[in-house]
Amino acid sequence: MVYTQDGAGGAGVLAGLGAVCAGVLGEHGCPSVSVAVAERGEVVLAEAYGFADVAARRVASPQTAYALASISKPFTATAVCVAVDEGLIGLDEPVPVPVAGDSPWGEPTVRQLLRHRGGFGMHYDFHYGADEPAVDAERYARLRRAPGSGYEYANLGFRALGRLLEKAGGQPLGSFVRERVFGPLGLRNCLLASAYPGPAPSAVRYTVDGRPYPRVMGTSHPGATLGWAPAPELALFGQSYARLLKPATVAAMRDGVPINAHLGYGLGWCVSYGGGPLMISHGGGMGGVAAMLVTVPDRELSVAVLTNSTNKAARDAVVQYVMSALVPDYRPELISPLTQDAARPAELPPGVWSGRIVAPERDIPTEVRVLPDGGVEVSVDGERVTGPADASAEWDLRADLPLQLPTADARLGGPRLGLALRLDGAGRELTGVAYAYKNGDAEGLMGNFLSHSCELTRR
Repeated sequence: MVYTQDGAGGAGVLAGLGAVCAGVLGEHGCPSVSVAVAERGEVVLAEAYGFADVAARRVASPQTAYALASISKPFTATAVCVAVDEGLIGLDEPVPVPVAGDSPWGEPTVRQLLRHRGGFGMHYDFHYGADEPAVDAERYARLRRAPGSGYEYANLGFRALGRLLEKAGGQPLGSFVRERVFGPLGLRNCLLASAYPGPAPSAVRYTVDGRPYPRVMGTSHPGATLGWAPAPELALFGQSYARLLKPATVAAMRDGVPINAHLGYGLGWCVSYGGGPLMISHGGGMGGVAAMLVTVPDRELSVAVLTNSTNKAARDAVVQYVMSALVPDYRPELISPLTQDAARPAELPPGVWSGRIVAPERDIPTEVRVLPDGGVEVSVDGERVTGPADASAEWDLRADLPLQLPTADARLGGPRLGLALRLDGAGRELTGVAYAYKNGDAEGLMGNFLSHSCELTRR
């Protein structure tokens, strides 16, 4: 297949890549994009456009390393599977995790954690620079449901896997991944780290409105988040990681349990099903990062698209152009992990529920008043706000409100409160989760997402 781009002479399936990328960067205010295609074990296209560092006017190149956010998960999953094949751990062995004292559930297994079915709730935490305080994730690493009972995307599960791997392998997670995954595959510029040390240049990360992030970013879940790679090496990883594993282990990685109508989640990878070519993929997004890796195993084809902006629109447009040109039967839903829990009107009768949000510091008095118009008035520790509410197939009441949870952790980067509550069969109790979080980085930097149990009884 011919992959010639603008200015390279000749005509090929990606002849318009340069023009498309230039247009997309301008339209969405994205500083740069790096694109690589690997086929049958070789990089056949590597192009970059825009600025890796806007202030220094340093242009992006195929050698520029980009932060990957959640594409780190396939790195960690591969390392875990290497350890499984070496007999260091077992896919179905239980993983020690903090569990509430009255929990009726046992410990999740390695396989369940890799599939985001270990029982942890949503969580992420970031801190920037050496002096910024960090969230103690240990206090949030509590199971929210029985292991194996359902899919919930969980960085805390990969945190637990990283710790297990460090104990089994006798070395830090980053070192294990470098020596057992990147080294054997010849990927010399890939790593897990809070900042990219070189020798290759790296892309500065930018907010949606063009402000640079600090060079160093810390988190409690490095194996879920802190990957770096140049696009060509990431594309090679996408079609070469299986060489490190036994065939049965590769098959287990690609055994995706469905999470929506077109996509399942296997062991660290999204896996398409139900028509069209088999696609193994993973996206990544966090402050200053929007990335995508897609592999089509039957065609020995991998595509990596990396950008250095929080806004995912530029990434998605380039992925659409490249994949549509290379794989005629490609459809975006074959790589989209969005779960279907469509909104519906809340049907709770007007009334008042009171109780608590269980935070690590203390129990916080909470009251939810369901209003006649279907909205809610929520009081947390005496602070009160009114807003809209809805429901879904999974939850009987959902609300998202500009209400600060009064804890030290929430004040670090969680100025909003989300509620997802379920009514019991007797109609007396609402229980579920309260989220303290920050919505994007249009102001400041990306914040945290902290999950807490919420328990309310009808008055």
